[in-house]
Amino acid sequence: IDLSKYIGSFVTADYVVFALMLLVSAAVGVYFAWADRGQRSSGDFLMGGRRLTALPVSLSLTASFMSAITVLSNPVEVYRYGASIGLYGLSYVMMVVVTSEVFLPVFYRLAVTSTYEYLELRFNRATRLLGTALFIVQTILYTGIVIYAPALALNHVTGMDLWGAVISTGLVCTFYCTMGGLKAVVWTDVFQLGVMLAGFLSVIIRSVVLQGGVFPIISDSEEGGRLNFWDFDTNPLKRHTFWTITVGGTFVWVSIYGINQAQVQRYISCKTGKLQRFCSRMCLYSVYKHCDPWTAGLVSAPDQLMPYLVMDILGDYPGLPGLFVAAAYSGSLSTVSSSINALAAVTVEDLIKPHTHMSEKHLAWTSKGLSLAYGALCIAMAGLASLMGGILQAAISIFGIIGGPLLGLFALGILCPIANSKGALSGLVSGLVVSLWVGIGAQVYPPPAELTRPLPLTTDGCNFTITGGLNWTSTALPTQLIPITTAPAHNADSRPVLADNWYSLSYLYFSPIGTITAVGVGLIVSLFTGWQLKVEPRLTLMKEDTTLYYLIRCFKDRVRRLDLTKDREKEFGNTNPAFCDVELDLTRSSISHMK
Repeated sequence: IDLSKYIGSFVTADYVVFALMLLVSAAVGVYFAWADRGQRSSGDFLMGGRRLTALPVSLSLTASFMSAITVLSNPVEVYRYGASIGLYGLSYVMMVVVTSEVFLPVFYRLAVTSTYEYLELRFNRATRLLGTALFIVQTILYTGIVIYAPALALNHVTGMDLWGAVISTGLVCTFYCTMGGLKAVVWTDVFQLGVMLAGFLSVIIRSVVLQGGVFPIISDSEEGGRLNFWDFDTNPLKRHTFWTITVGGTFVWVSIYGINQAQVQRYISCKTGKLQRFCSRMCLYSVYKHCDPWTAGLVSAPDQLMPYLVMDILGDYPGLPGLFVAAAYSGSLSTVSSSINALAAVTVEDLIKPHTHMSEKHLAWTSKGLSLAYGALCIAMAGLASLMGGILQAAISIFGIIGGPLLGLFALGILCPIANSKGALSGLVSGLVVSLWVGIGAQVYPPPAELTRPLPLTTDGCNFTITGGLNWTSTALPTQLIPITTAPAHNADSRPVLADNWYSLSYLYFSPIGTITAVGVGLIVSLFTGWQLKVEPRLTLMKEDTTLYYLIRCFKDRVRRLDLTKDREKEFGNTNPAFCDVELDLTRSSISHMK
C-alpha cells in the first residue's frame, strides 16, 4: 500500500532536526578529545578517570538500554496486549535493591574495570574467558541489530533512506566513542535522553489534543481492555501476569543492570524514564481504536505503528516527525555507544593486559583502536542483519537468554562462598544449554494465542478499502526487546509434547530458568568435587555491605544511648533548667581579661 495516500512524508525540516542530533553527538566527542588530550592511560579513556559525577552518570544509565527497538516496540505491547507491563515498575524497584545491595558493593570494593575480572579473582581464568567471550558475541550481535532494526521500520513509513540512516548512525557513534571515550559516551547519553523525552512528549501532547484530553485516552484504553494490570494468575505459560512481570522481570533487569559491563562502567542506582513511554502506548491505542493500521494493511509489521502514528498526527508540523526519528535514533546511539565502550574495556582488561606488558599510553591508544574496530564491526553486523530474515528473531532472543546463566554465575560467586571453579563452569554451561533449549523451542513452536492473549483490534472505523490485511492474532516471538512479526504457523498435530508446556513458558521466565539452573548445578558439582573452603572475604557479600546491617547497628546505638540517658537520670536526677549545665573554660576567660 502506498502510505503517501494516508500520511505525509519526511520534509527538509525533519532531515535538519535529525542531522542536528547527529552533529551535536559528534561535537561532544570532539570536545572531550580536545579537553582530555593529555590523558595517558586506558583508565582515563575507558572509565573517565573515575571522576564522573552522579547526575550525568545516572542519566546515562537511564538512556543506555532505551534502544530504538524498545522505543518502537514497547508502545505496540500495550496496543496489542494491554498495560500490564506497567508493573515493570515493581521489578525495577526490586532490581535496584538487589543491584545496590548485592553486586554494587563487591564491584566497588574491587574497583574492577571489567566485571569479568571478578570471575578470575573468584574462580579461575577459564571462567573469566568464557564469560568475556559470551559477552562479546551477544553484544556485537545485539548492537548491529539495534542499528538496523529501527532504520528498517522507519524506512518503510517515513521514506527515510535505509542505508543512509544505518551508516550515518554507526559512523557518528563510532566517531565520538573513539574520540572521547567514556566521558563522551556519558554526556552524549545525557543529550540523547533529552531528545528522546522531547520526541515522546511531542507525540503525547499532539495525541492528547486530538483526542480531547487525557481522560478520553484513559477511558478508551479502559473500554478496550488495555488497563489490565492486576492478573494474579500463577500459570507460568501465560505471557504477562503479575508474577511473570514482577518475578521474571526482576531477573531480566538484574542481569542487565547488575552484571552487564555496559552498566557496571557507570554503576549507580537511579530512576528510569518509563512514564513517557507508557503514556505514548495508551495514546497509540486511543487514536487507532476504531481503525487498526496493521489489520488494515497500512503497515507491514507492528513495529511500524509508532512511526505511522507520528507521520499521521505530526506530518503537518515540519520538524516534529524529525524530532521523533531523532528520539528513536538517540535510543540506538546511547545503546551502541555504551556497548562499544564496554567491548573495548573487556577486550583490554580480559584479553590484552594479562598477556602483554604495554604501557598505559599504548593501552590508551589500543582502547581507541578497539573502539573504532568494534564500531565498524557493529555496522557490518547491521548489514548482516538485513540478510538474516527469520533468524533475526532467534538471534535477539538468544541475546536475552544469555543474561540468565551469566547472572547465575555471578550470584554463585558472590552469594555462595562454598562454590568452586568446577561448579562455576559447569553451572554456566548447564544454564546456557537449558536457556537455549527453551528459547529456541519457543521460537520454533510459538505459544498458542490463548496464552499470549492478544486483545481485539478493529477496522470498523476505517474510511478506505482494506487490501492485503494481516491477521492480528498471529503469534509474535515472546520477547519485549525485539520487533514483533508474525511467526510461522504449525499444525497442531505436528507439535511435540513439550511445545504446549516447556516451550510455551512466558518469555520472562527464560532468564530465571538460566539463573536457577546455573546456581543449582554449580552448587551440586561443587559438592561432589570438594567445597571451596577458603575464599577471600572481599570477593563475597559481607554483612557490612548491606543497608540492613547499618540500620540494625543504628537502632542498637540509639537503644544504647537511650539506656545510658535513663541510667544517668536515675543516678543524678533531672537537670534544673534554671542553671547552666555548661563547663566554663576559666583559663581562656582569665587570659582574655589579662589582655
